[in-house]
Amino acid sequence: MAADTASATGPAAPPPARVMTQSDWTKLFLGFGAMVIGQFMAILDIQIVAASLPQIQAGVGASADQVSWIQTAYLIPEVVMIPLSGYLSRLWGTQRLYLASCTGFIVMSVLTGLSSSIDMMILTRALQGFIGGAMIPTVFAVAFTAFPPERRVTASVIMGLIVTLAPTVGPTLGGHLTEWLSWRWLFFINVPTGLIVLFGVARWGQFDKGDPSLAKGFDWFGLAVMATFLMSLQFVLEEGAKNSWFEDDVILGLAVLAAVTGVVFVWRSLSYSNPIVELRAFTNRNFSIGVLMTAVSGASLFGGTFLLPQFLGRVRHYSASEVGTTMVISGLSMFATGPIAGRLVRKTDPRLPMFIGFLLAGWGMYMAHGVTKDWGFWEFAGVQACRGVGVMIAMIATQQITMSTLPPHMVKNASGLVNLSRNTGGAMGLALLATSISQQTALYYNDLSSRIASSDVAAQGMMAGLSQRMTMLGLSDPEGASLKAFSGMLQQQATVLAFGDSFTVLAFGCFAAAGISLLAKPMKNAPPPPSDAH
Repeated sequence: MAADTASATGPAAPPPARVMTQSDWTKLFLGFGAMVIGQFMAILDIQIVAASLPQIQAGVGASADQVSWIQTAYLIPEVVMIPLSGYLSRLWGTQRLYLASCTGFIVMSVLTGLSSSIDMMILTRALQGFIGGAMIPTVFAVAFTAFPPERRVTASVIMGLIVTLAPTVGPTLGGHLTEWLSWRWLFFINVPTGLIVLFGVARWGQFDKGDPSLAKGFDWFGLAVMATFLMSLQFVLEEGAKNSWFEDDVILGLAVLAAVTGVVFVWRSLSYSNPIVELRAFTNRNFSIGVLMTAVSGASLFGGTFLLPQFLGRVRHYSASEVGTTMVISGLSMFATGPIAGRLVRKTDPRLPMFIGFLLAGWGMYMAHGVTKDWGFWEFAGVQACRGVGVMIAMIATQQITMSTLPPHMVKNASGLVNLSRNTGGAMGLALLATSISQQTALYYNDLSSRIASSDVAAQGMMAGLSQRMTMLGLSDPEGASLKAFSGMLQQQATVLAFGDSFTVLAFGCFAAAGISLLAKPMKNAPPPPSDAH
């Protein structure tokens, strides 16, 4: 009889959702805000040393080959912690994991700033990247679990601003800190900021509880395979372009190791009962497309941040502060676009702003395909503004499409995969661009040299003019000096043409992503926030 009554009246109604009070909202935003500051700090430390490497090199007595490891040592261990953080968050709880990560990050920052040798700095930077890596994906998980659906776009806007602004302002802030104080303050600055973060998360960051039962049957083999795969892959991407890729035995060996352990890692994750990383999230179509789009947006974000300083330093010979001043347009455009992008994503099918965002980012990059040696602040202003607006819109829309259709129990793990895809996409983009610039510069130089050699009259005229100028300057070997100057002019022009090609490659990558983004499934937007919510 009871069954008949139940079938007649339909399934039992779910319990009413708990209404959040003003006090609840205040605690949520304060705790989330503290985590966001920590996330900004962790992402900022990737690029903050970029403009100050010569000063750090002199300070710790490093060679030119060793100094690049100041960045690489941070990035390689970080890619292991990012996916691992999802498991640890479920095991310990978000608050405990975040507090442990932030505390370790502060300690390693101090030790890095006190480094007296390159070996000590590489070790502390590696530990800083590994321990601090948990601060990045946990914020994404909180945004999509602690916030109700109608508030998630707002949280995504905040995260989008952090993810895009931190690597953009990193070189600027680092360059000025080094000029005003010293390079050691690139790391000491994390101490006061980190203490504020620790207080805020400890006071208001109780978002969930851990599940100690997950410690039983911990997959140590899976962790070892994952670490080997990700660290080998990251090393190949970071160092491959510098070492002629597979012509180097170490790069070739690590590439093979990454391929083998990658297959084993996927097999282990799909077959083990309690895997380190849950790959079943990829059965969700929107998540799979979103991860791919996140990788492309990472390549666009980090690639654009890489190309412009490289061009300004190598072609225009700008100082660190001048590079930072020129790049400020990108940060300002992203900051201004965030709230607009949030409203656009909230009111329309997120596929549309994702499509528009990638088109704008691609067009911004394509505007620089005809770059010349005279381009400076004003010439790059439009490029940066268009790219910045596009990247911000695409990134916020991509976050919604990627995460919003996942069941809650997959969100923590999926947030690590999303952040890993952004970092890996960025590393692949940088490797591709660095290789493209190197190869295209050599090709253009040879082409220009052969063309001038076949036009003897023009070449002799230019050489005669340069020789005359060298004689007027009182140089003892005007012909040799003029030949060297002539070669330098060709090298500069070849470099400029190569950068134009790299901007174009990045543009077409964004255009392709715009097309792929339309393959995602339509998704319903959450209802707008109630008018009395705060």
